[in-house]
Amino acid sequence: MQLIWLRSDLRQHDNTALAAAAARGPTVAVFLLSPQQWLEHDDAACKVDFWLRNLRELSSALGKLHIPLLIRTATHWDQAPAELLKLCQQLKIAAVHVNEEYGVHESRRDAAVAETLKAEGITFHSYLDQLLFKPGSVLTKTESYFKVFSQFRKVCYERLHRSMPALVKAPGKQAKLAIDSDPIPDSVKGFATPSQSLRDLWPAGEQEARRRLDTFTDVQIDYYQSERDFPAKPGTSQLSAYLAAGVISPRQCLHAALQSNQGEFESGKVGAVTWINELLWREFYKHILVGYPRVSTHRAFRPETEALAWRDAPEDLAAWQEARTGLPIIDAAMRQLLETGWMHNRLRMVVAMFLTKNLLIDWREGERFFMRHLIDGDLAANNGGWQWSSSTGTDSAPYFRIFNPLSQSEKFDSEGLFIKHWLPELANLNKKEVHNPANLGGLFGAADYPSPIVNLSTSRQRALAAFKNLPSRTSSGGDDE
Repeated sequence: MQLIWLRSDLRQHDNTALAAAAARGPTVAVFLLSPQQWLEHDDAACKVDFWLRNLRELSSALGKLHIPLLIRTATHWDQAPAELLKLCQQLKIAAVHVNEEYGVHESRRDAAVAETLKAEGITFHSYLDQLLFKPGSVLTKTESYFKVFSQFRKVCYERLHRSMPALVKAPGKQAKLAIDSDPIPDSVKGFATPSQSLRDLWPAGEQEARRRLDTFTDVQIDYYQSERDFPAKPGTSQLSAYLAAGVISPRQCLHAALQSNQGEFESGKVGAVTWINELLWREFYKHILVGYPRVSTHRAFRPETEALAWRDAPEDLAAWQEARTGLPIIDAAMRQLLETGWMHNRLRMVVAMFLTKNLLIDWREGERFFMRHLIDGDLAANNGGWQWSSSTGTDSAPYFRIFNPLSQSEKFDSEGLFIKHWLPELANLNKKEVHNPANLGGLFGAADYPSPIVNLSTSRQRALAAFKNLPSRTSSGGDDE
């Protein structure tokens, strides 16, 4: 008997470990509930709910193949080895199959499980699945992990030219086992059930993920490059939550993008090329997790930035978290996050730069807050994005590049449609006034909208000074976007 231990790979199709297990013999699936670990990792309640809803869909799909899905609890990952061993002994399991996960805690957990099972004669197989390339296989000429995305992408392109990762065939129906699937719990203690309106935005299941992918690659991908930066437009694929939970795979995404672009990934439709680059950014940050493990332990990628004199400003932090900074594009983006579990990518950069540069608050505060609210929360991508914006990370924005929220707002939400959707209290302002109501001196019929909590110009100077004072800083200059 084979056991597939499901984690962030909640799908039946193109699932490497599932296919490998089923090819070896009768297969059972298990998912571990680990609430204590999830709390320690700042996983959002809406994300945990999304996992449970996807598990329900997957259980039904696997049931049709006679593969039972069991639910067990290992409150903390320290308990995973004992819990899995117990299950293996009960079911007389010969081998356990998993898809690789990345991050310090994930690697330690898997090593501990493998060791415990091996001692009892049970083999442990792990497979490359959530990435196109195995970490450690895309390296510089000096055999080190890339620190710069453009160079990483170039090598990935060369590798893809030579061989495209193939899709894995879904397993067929197996003989019925005398084991019943477990019911999937409706909720997990410690994680509140999100609103129905949030759930409705993110229907569970592979069919929905596939529908989104097909809709995007059939039509929207052509406009992706030109529309992806405009938060009021439906310019993005809305697949990030499905990729993070493994309801769809990067291989499926890559194949669909190539199909829409006559097999090209460097030429042809600029929208398709841009989207494939985004898949490779996701890949890059996962490789960084493995190559530079300190980033998954709350450490800055650039060690010299650990000396930054971040401000301890709880009131400013709370104003940012609660969408009352007095800067409409920031507040609208934060409301989108709080109400939908998701934020438009351009705005993730804008609000992150505002927190780390204009408020000079430690990027880790923002990273944690995002993880606690994002339905697509992913350690590698979230950490990579925050460290990029705060100029502490790999391939990061130069420290003197500081997005101006007002010019970003005017450029990417020129009609104010996004702002007015999320801040209805500003609905009666015209498209010029809506970006900066403070200019109206409080005389604009939305008296409950706060004044800006910070002066953009002086706070920018403060950030430049803080970064310039760091040891081993050689670059200088000023470049506002």
